Amino acid sequence: MRPAKATATAVTTATAVLGATAALAVAAGRYASDAALKAPAGRPLPTEPRLTVHSTAAGQITLTRALASQRPGRYGLSGNGCHAVVGPVLDTAPHEADSVVRRLERVTHGTLDPGARVWLTPQVHIGDPHAALGIDHADVDIPGELGPLPAWFVPGSRDTWVITVHGLGTTREHPMVVMDFLNRQQLPVLDLAYRGDLGAPRSPDGLGHLGETEWRDLDAAIRYAVRYGARDVVLYGWSTGASMALHAAAHSGLRDRVSGLILDSPVLDWEATLRALATARRTPAALLPLAVRAAQGRTGLRGDRVAAIAAADPRALRVPTLILHGPGDAVAPWGPSRQLAGKRPDLVTLHTVPDAPHGAMWNADSARYEEALRRFLTPLM
Repeated sequence: MRPAKATATAVTTATAVLGATAALAVAAGRYASDAALKAPAGRPLPTEPRLTVHSTAAGQITLTRALASQRPGRYGLSGNGCHAVVGPVLDTAPHEADSVVRRLERVTHGTLDPGARVWLTPQVHIGDPHAALGIDHADVDIPGELGPLPAWFVPGSRDTWVITVHGLGTTREHPMVVMDFLNRQQLPVLDLAYRGDLGAPRSPDGLGHLGETEWRDLDAAIRYAVRYGARDVVLYGWSTGASMALHAAAHSGLRDRVSGLILDSPVLDWEATLRALATARRTPAALLPLAVRAAQGRTGLRGDRVAAIAAADPRALRVPTLILHGPGDAVAPWGPSRQLAGKRPDLVTLHTVPDAPHGAMWNADSARYEEALRRFLTPLM
């Protein structure tokens, strides 16, 4: 082969290899970003380990020994075709080296056979408020920009409404953990399903945007509440639902009706959350920047938008805010929550919950959690 032809062949081959490598890198970035952008509602996040049921007995269940199975508090226990509610670890029960015994409060549906693969979830209740809690409610449709948004409305005698919005890996059943408490305070509750949820319109691109577009569905809920009698509203969000609440409080045309914010496990740094979920999918560290860039390219997300809302600018954060968060959150680091509370001590109260996973601050210590809620909400009622 003549030198010129050999050189051309080598260049062509190298270009093809580089092109193939770049294409693989792009594909890897897209796959890694799917952990956050395509997180299905009601399915476990990749950070949540699967546990094995060893056995069940009267009022107790034996699970694989792991950090997750030893968490304090009360959780849902979900698997394929089954759901149960488990309480704390039973210290008085005999434990094997490879297992943990927890209180089994009830099996909601299905069976917990030995060998079943299950995971803990902050969603304790399933069904609707009447079926799960015996609380009367109305099924309502909220007019949203993409179509009707299903919601549960629980009436109350006060004219301050609480609008609840779930986050990553859960559904509108999740806020029912506090619905009985809010009902006892006589606060009307509007529990929202938003784009991408079962029964709600899909996002045009089929992706989640970590609150940056979904907040407009929460804005629609604010308009609905005001139209039907709310003097003002408290926005109560978990995870990306907390991000939605921050966006709505800053940008809604009815933001003057927002009198308070409750942010549970807020995603204040979406890049950190995406990296955490991609890492849980065993994405190599070298590919994590590609996952961030893929998310930016697919959704238009930018790293500074939620941070700007949560900054010291009084035009961005103008109402009393309760943050419920803790260092055990592996999905949304609590550092930004501490920083926000430190920057705005005039408005922000941080209630720290140790040993709680993402979105499960109530589950870890419901008594202290509800007392923090009571103290925060009483002046706003």
